Amino acid sequence: MQGRRVLWVASLLSLGQTAGAASIDCSRCDEWNRDQAPFQIYGNTYYVGTRGLSSVLITTAGGHVLIDGALPQSAPLIAQHVEQLGFKMTDVKVILNSHVHYDHAGGIAELQKLSGAKVIASDKAANALRTGKLDPSDPQAEIEMRYPGASNVEPLESRPSIEVGGLRLSVIHTPGHTPGGTSWRWQSCEAGRCLNMVYGDSLTAVSDDSFKFSGDPRYPTAKADLLASMDAIAATPCDIMIGAHPERTNLWTIFDAQGKGDRNRLIDPSTCKRQAADARKYFDKRLEQERNPPKKSS
Repeated sequence: MQGRRVLWVASLLSLGQTAGAASIDCSRCDEWNRDQAPFQIYGNTYYVGTRGLSSVLITTAGGHVLIDGALPQSAPLIAQHVEQLGFKMTDVKVILNSHVHYDHAGGIAELQKLSGAKVIASDKAANALRTGKLDPSDPQAEIEMRYPGASNVEPLESRPSIEVGGLRLSVIHTPGHTPGGTSWRWQSCEAGRCLNMVYGDSLTAVSDDSFKFSGDPRYPTAKADLLASMDAIAATPCDIMIGAHPERTNLWTIFDAQGKGDRNRLIDPSTCKRQAADARKYFDKRLEQERNPPKKSS
């Protein structure tokens, strides 16, 4: 079985590196897509992303959940990491997303093809995942990069949680960075100790040059949404947090590129509050810049 699995991964990587594989070229793509050995975070939760972009696998006896797909060219690496840990891509039943920008959703279509999984996303994110194209209301719409659209995308609608194989993942709506941003919370257990795990969406006020978080007709509620999202993350039960961008939750101060590190250092019940507070400081600076833009030199 292990030999067949290694051959399958080698074949997948070969296909992913051929001309037929989807890829996006951006200034940070090579850095974001650097390989990172997969590792156990806690209990049935594993890091399977790249060095620059998070992807998390949560396993159950009734099927697995994958959160985020990074770049289109990241899909072969993520699939390889799942297999390296001893799991099967075909056992991934649901793929979730934090937000629909190309660096977190770009690989979802390919990962869906490899697994046959259903994609579940917030109502405002579902269409972007189907088409690979941002809604015009997105703060980064004018600098968007298209990516392959996924099939079988199911909107969350009013559900407060989803269940796979007895695992319940609670929905934390975190719009603002995008109109349909979503964070996720679940429990993972190890040696009888269960911890609250959070996969945190981006809370940063980043946009194209024309967008104003202080008030913009493209997305009039962006400021209120982002502030509410910070409050939601600060209030959620949270023992371990993994951010969509892993460096923002200091993951690489604990783990090296080979996946070696002291997992106990991940446990920090203050991490969600701290992330929300840091995001608020950044947001306040952004709003001040919008109120008092730097003068252009003549």
